[in-house]
Formats: sequence, C-alpha cells, structure tokens
Amino acid sequence: MSSLKANVQKLGRAMLLPVAAMPLAGLIMRLSADDMLNIPVIGAAGNAVFGNLDILFAIGVAIGFAKTKDKGIPALTGFLAIATLKKGLEIMNPAVSMGIFGGIISGVVAAWTYNRFKEQKLPMVFSYFAGEKFPLTMVMILQTITSVFFGLVWPIVQSGIDTFAKLLVDMGALGVGIFTFLNRLLIPFGLHHVLNTYVYYDLGSYTAPNGEVFRGEMTRFINGDPQAGLFLSGFFVVMMFGIPAICLAIYKAAFKENKEMVKGIMGSGAGTSFIANITEPVEFSFMFISPMLYVVHAFYAGLAGIVCYLLNIRIGFTFGACIVDYLINFRIATNPILIIPAGLVFFALYYFTFYYLIKAKNIPTLGRETAAEYGTEIVEEEKELTLASKNYEYMAKKLLQAFGGAENVADAYSCNTRLRVEVKDSTQVDEQRIKQLGVSGIVKPTETNYQVIIGLEVTYIMADFNKLLEQ
Repeated sequence: MSSLKANVQKLGRAMLLPVAAMPLAGLIMRLSADDMLNIPVIGAAGNAVFGNLDILFAIGVAIGFAKTKDKGIPALTGFLAIATLKKGLEIMNPAVSMGIFGGIISGVVAAWTYNRFKEQKLPMVFSYFAGEKFPLTMVMILQTITSVFFGLVWPIVQSGIDTFAKLLVDMGALGVGIFTFLNRLLIPFGLHHVLNTYVYYDLGSYTAPNGEVFRGEMTRFINGDPQAGLFLSGFFVVMMFGIPAICLAIYKAAFKENKEMVKGIMGSGAGTSFIANITEPVEFSFMFISPMLYVVHAFYAGLAGIVCYLLNIRIGFTFGACIVDYLINFRIATNPILIIPAGLVFFALYYFTFYYLIKAKNIPTLGRETAAEYGTEIVEEEKELTLASKNYEYMAKKLLQAFGGAENVADAYSCNTRLRVEVKDSTQVDEQRIKQLGVSGIVKPTETNYQVIIGLEVTYIMADFNKLLEQ
C-alpha cells in the first residue's frame, strides 16, 4: 500500500510537468483569436502545446518515474514510446484515440524500460548501443507490442470511458457537483491531478470549423466549443470568492494580539487565490487542524459547481480559475457575469459558516493556536525566520538538516506550493524542526514521503535545496 501511494504521488508530480506549459499556451491562444488580436502565428505556439498533449504527458511521466538525476535520455525514451505507440495504432485501428491516456501509458513503459535496461551490457561490436542508450532500442520494441495490444483492447476501454463521460454529463448538475467536490477533497492526498486530467483534457469531443478535433473541457472551451465550460465554471466561484472568504473568517476569528500577523498571511493567501489560482497555502492551514472544516469547504465547492451549472454558466480556463482567465475569457463565455452575484452569495456562505464553526468549536486555526515552545536546540535566528525573510538558502539548509542530510534524501522535487521529499530512513527526520522553520504544514502520505507546505516561494527554496544535494 505504501508503494502504491508513493507511485500515485509520483504520477501526480509527473503530470504537473506538462501542465506547466499550458497556462501561457492557453493565454496566447486566447489573445491571438479572431475576436481579439487576430494574429494566428502567435496562436500557433498554443496549438503546438494543446495539439500534442499525449507527447507532453509521455515525456513528463517518463521523467517523473526515471531513477536518475540526468533526465535527458528518459525524456527521449518517453518521446519514442508515444511516437511508436501512435504509429502502431494507426496501422492496427485508425479509429482508436487514446489521447493523454496513451501518453501516460507510454511514459510508464518508457520509465520502466529505462530503469530496467539503463545499465545493459552488450557485445563490444554493439557497445555504442549499450548502457543508457539501450532503452531507446528496447522501448520501440515494447511499444510495438503495446500498440498491437491496445489496438485490440482499447476500443472496449474507450467505450467504457465514453460511458463514464456520458454518466457525468447525464447526471447534469449533480455530476458537475461530484467532480468539483472530489477535486477539493482529494488535494490532501495529491490525487486531484489524476481526476482533473481526464475531465480537463479528455472529456467530450469537439470538431473545430477547420476539421481539427479537440478533447477535454479545457481544450474544447479555448478552441470555441460552446458546450464546454460547465465542469469548470464553479472553480471561479471557489477561487475568486470562497477562498478569500475563508481567509477573512480566519482573520476575524484570530485572537486580538495575533490579528496583524494573520492579516498578512491570510491577505496574501486571498490575493494569491484571486489572482493566481493558488489555494493550497490557505487550504493546508486548516485541513489537518479541522478535517470537518475541510469537508465543508469541499462540499461548498461541489455546491458552487451545481449552482453554476443550473445558471448555465460556461467559462473555462488555462492559467486557472482566477481573475486573469475570467477577464480574458469573458467574451467567449456563456453568462460569465453571473459568476459575480453567485460568488458574492458563496463569499457570505463561506465566511459566516467558517467564522461560526471556528468560534463555536474553538478550532485552533491560524492566530488561535496555543503558543508552542521552541526546543532548546533552536537558535535565535530561527525564531524570527519566515518565508517573508527571503532567506531561501538558509531555509533550504535547515530543511535539509531536518531531513537527515543529503545522504538520507532519496528524491526531492517541488510542485506549485510544496517541497516533496522522499527519505531513506524516516527516523532521521526531525518533523518538529521543520515546523519551527515557519512552513504552513507537513503532509506524510507514506512512511518515507514528506510534503512540506511552503507556498509560491517553494521554487526558490527548491533551487537552493538542489544545490545542497549536489555538493
């Protein structure tokens, strides 16, 4: 079970790699549209991304699962895997369209092939093809077999996927609500990316006027599908109104002597959600302190999806369900103005519910916790250290020490707001020391895997963390 959880975490990490290319691609596609700048050559870059999602996911997954620091050969192995699969399927069954699932499967096969054959020895006459180059040969052989298998099996699987999509659509508002609810509920486990991937990039099909076919709520909306956006509109209510309301409630419920400190942190969290669609720093500030509050949050998110569906609000996003995408996509959306009154209602609902529950249940949210004593080993500098200090090198150094040093770190990487570390021996990890550094929280999905909730500055800390690992 621990191994399964760890692999699911790695899959979520791998999916973030191609997703990183999508925000700008979506924005320039929108800006280059006929009703805006009308510059097709600019939009070509965006089409290059959304038209090759299967390739991006194959490379991303291969990089994510490959056991090596140099990811060049694994990336090339991932590309060969998806290219071989696609060409094989064209021969086996031209009607088969595996979409990003083909990319994910190809990435997994590529990573396994690389890990299995990267040290393969061959007779001297073939020595050039040995070692790390040998997986490039083997993956083409394996993916040829895979293309034959899926050419026969995938039509059945595709029918099942279509049935699932039809079930969600046929459920109408309830289907949208279930999706939005699960999207929030799965965040603590890092599984929301897996759920999002299908809905965002493979749900439904739309044929553009030029004959090009697009799949997925996000992709279809950006390319002009008037039916897309129902599964995405509720997120605008949550990110632009719900999360800021939670921040206000936590601030108002804080003890008087802590209000200034909470104001800065929650104000930043509200702004980040509203402008950049990053919600995890706020959500992680209370999800483990009070699972009840987090379930309420997920429930309201699902309710927002249902309300937007009933109001026939159809609006999508590429950067995120924030004010940026709202303004850019306003002209091609259906009933986007209704996001504002719906959002105001949910702002009030979120605020009063959270404020009442925090006060009534005496929940120790930020600013209401009992003051913790620092250990005798802590230095004075650490008492004052916060991420606002911008001392990323110091933070990275102390984090590495708390994880037992470089020799105890098996793997380390970052996503939007989290530093994710896999250790060899969890008994060497000083969790209390990590908490004393002023991070928002720590998640431990498995015995040897840790997620340190830092915020948007995790990118800078990760850079210094990597430098220390390479020393």
